[in-house]
This record gives sequence, C-alpha cells and structure tokens, in this order.
Amino acid sequence: MNIAILGGGIGALSTAITLKQAGFDVEVYERHSGPAEIGAGIVCWPNASFVLEQLGVLDDVVEVSGSLNFMNRFSSSGESIGSLDINELSRLMNYPSYSIIRKNLMAILTQRTLVLDIPIHYQHDVMSLSGFNDKASVQFSNGITIDPEIIIGADGRMNSLARKYVNQDNKPIYQGFINWVGVFESEIDIFSDISVADYWGTGERFGIVPVSTTKAYWAGGAVAEKIADIDPKMYKAELNTLFADWPSPISKIINDTPLSRINKIYIHDHDPIDTWHKNNVVLLGDSAHSPLPTSGQGACQALEDAWHFTHCLKENGEDLSKVFKQFTSLRKEKTSGITMVGRQLASSIFNRDEVFCKQRDLASKNTDYKMAAMNMAKGWASGLPIGA
Repeated sequence: MNIAILGGGIGALSTAITLKQAGFDVEVYERHSGPAEIGAGIVCWPNASFVLEQLGVLDDVVEVSGSLNFMNRFSSSGESIGSLDINELSRLMNYPSYSIIRKNLMAILTQRTLVLDIPIHYQHDVMSLSGFNDKASVQFSNGITIDPEIIIGADGRMNSLARKYVNQDNKPIYQGFINWVGVFESEIDIFSDISVADYWGTGERFGIVPVSTTKAYWAGGAVAEKIADIDPKMYKAELNTLFADWPSPISKIINDTPLSRINKIYIHDHDPIDTWHKNNVVLLGDSAHSPLPTSGQGACQALEDAWHFTHCLKENGEDLSKVFKQFTSLRKEKTSGITMVGRQLASSIFNRDEVFCKQRDLASKNTDYKMAAMNMAKGWASGLPIGA
C-alpha cells in the first residue's frame, strides 16, 4: 500500500515515521526547499511525550529540551495570578512535559525519517487534487503527478489544498490578534527555574518558555483588528511600544533577541469540521483541526493524529472507508473541544475591557489549580493508553 503525505511539518513527519515503523510504504511531499522552521517553540505535554516515545525519539528530545516545573501567571504589573504545577500534571498523566525549540524538534523528526529511509521530496508544491472512480491523484506545480492509494493531507492551516478537496473550503479564520514569536539566548544564566511565565494585560499578552537556564522561546501577543503589511525592521519597535513597561526580563528578551529570530504572525484557525476524508484523501494535523496557540495543544494533537491513524490503518487496512471513519470518530470530538477552548481563552486574554480583565485576573488567582491539573490530565489523556 503506497501512502503519500502532503506537507513536511510535525504532523506529517510523525505520521510518516509511525507508518513506516508499522511496515507501510510512505513518502513525504513538502512545498518548501527544506524542513519548515515557522514558529519558535512548543511544549510537548505528556500526551505528546507518549507519542514521541512511540516514534523512538523521546530520548533525543530530552537532550535538547527543558523539563518544565510550573506554569506561572502574572498580571502586566507583575502580580502573581496563579500557578499550575506541571510536575503534578505530568505525574497524573504518567509522562513528562518538555519545552523545545521547534527547529530542534523538526531536526529530530527529520533525522528519524532518514534513519528509516523515508523519502522526503522537497520543492513539491501541491497545485491540485483531482481524479475519478473515487480516487484522487496529486498534481504538483513542478509538473509531477502522483497516484498513491492513500493521500494524507497534512499541508497546514493557511492553504491546505487537501482540506479544500475534502471540505470544499480551506479559508482560515483570522481571530483578531498578532503573535510576535522569537528565540532568545544568553551567555549567562537568566532562568533560574525552568517554568513558563505567562503575563496577561488588557488586550496584550507576553509568554516566556525556558528551554534551559540560558535559552527560551517567547511570544508577545496583541489585538489587531485588521491584517496589515509586515515589516521586520519594525518588530522590536512594535514590541517595545507594547511591552517596555512590563516586568523583567521581558524588555531584555525582546531587545536581546536577534531580529533574524523574530517572526510576526497574524493568528488564524478553522472552525471544526465533521468530515475529514473524501475518497482516498484523509486530513490530519492543522489541515483537519487547527487550534489557536492559546490551546497549547496544536503540535501535540498532530502527534496524536499520527499515532491514532496508524493504529486505525493496522486494524482495518483492507477497508479504507472504515479506516477513515474510525480515525475521524476517534479524533473529531477531542480536537474540536481543544479548538473551542483555545478560542475561549484567546477571547479572554485579548479583551480590551479593563474591568473585564481585572475580573479575569481575579478569577485566575482564585482558580483551584490542583483541580485544573486533574481536568487537564483527564482531557489530554483521553483516547490514549496513559494516565491514571
């Protein structure tokens, strides 16, 4: 059975790896000329760590990651408004939580594909999916056409032609805020504790995720009603206008991050969809479900997709329709819920009403974080053989 995966991101590579390990013939087709590096970093929550272990790469991830202790929330003035014990969350789910630079995770997954002799065809930009007799083929802009038995659409949230083929619509929804993201490195120890620091303002947010005592990835977010042109030369001026008076070490992180390691992203997602497959095409990762960064689960859910899809194919490989339906049934409810939770948190964080934000911060301060960890563990472990 020949399987083609469209896209070369975390979901695509992890799916290729787990399929190959299960004995399937798989090839990856990526539009860019090399591994994608969009984004700064991710947290591999315990559900992701479980899948990374199944892929045979968790030990490699541990070597370049930070083992997270707490997720600490602060107001824009530096007042503590709550703290989640990540060690407790990890204990409840029986797997650790790690912070990692996205580029490093992509390098680890890419190396694993090389070890397994999985072909990755770069500079293969999908032009269209079409076909007849209930079977699609893929046409690339370089003139090449492929006709695999299974096409896995893992070609992202912004312009997934696989999603358009399946869903007749692939237009992402702008959610009204920007993220500037970056990777900061210092020659001296800056982070005494490997814990997330999440600062909430009125319509702005700044998050810092250490990977070591000298390195962190970060995101500064702010409301933006319209999508405007991007000018990298203005990134630091824009960030300093918003965050210059916020607590230490935010200003240092902004100004000491090389401009080449800062990106500005107008944040989009998609409404949940009921149908993830059509004929021999099935969607996976951001092409199927694309939660906001506020969900904390985008890459984690793509990794889960990889594990689940392979198990579905192993169980019902002779009946692709059954495989696709089973996979969708297993994944739709969980990923839809995560998408909506991400939107709900974003609407709270990026609210411009000062009274609302004061009440929000008070509610955060009064949250039972032990119960919150238990609820997160239950939700994120669902569908996986992990946790209590």
